[in-house]
Amino acid sequence: MSTLTDNSMTNHHAPGLIQQVSETLHVWHERYRTRRELTSWTNRDLQDVGLSWSDIACEADKPFWRA
Repeated sequence: MSTLTDNSMTNHHAPGLIQQVSETLHVWHERYRTRRELTSWTNRDLQDVGLSWSDIACEADKPFWRA
């Protein structure tokens, strides 16, 4: 007969996995937020950083999971 302890039943990978998923969700949310923010920039803002409206459209059309 086998004896199981609380420690042997613990998933030691869960904290790392949860943190990894959390970090991925955070990155995805930041991509979504910054891409939406880019669409509100003025022509002057775009000129200051050397971007065009076509650059913004290309970036804003990317799905949040794509870098």
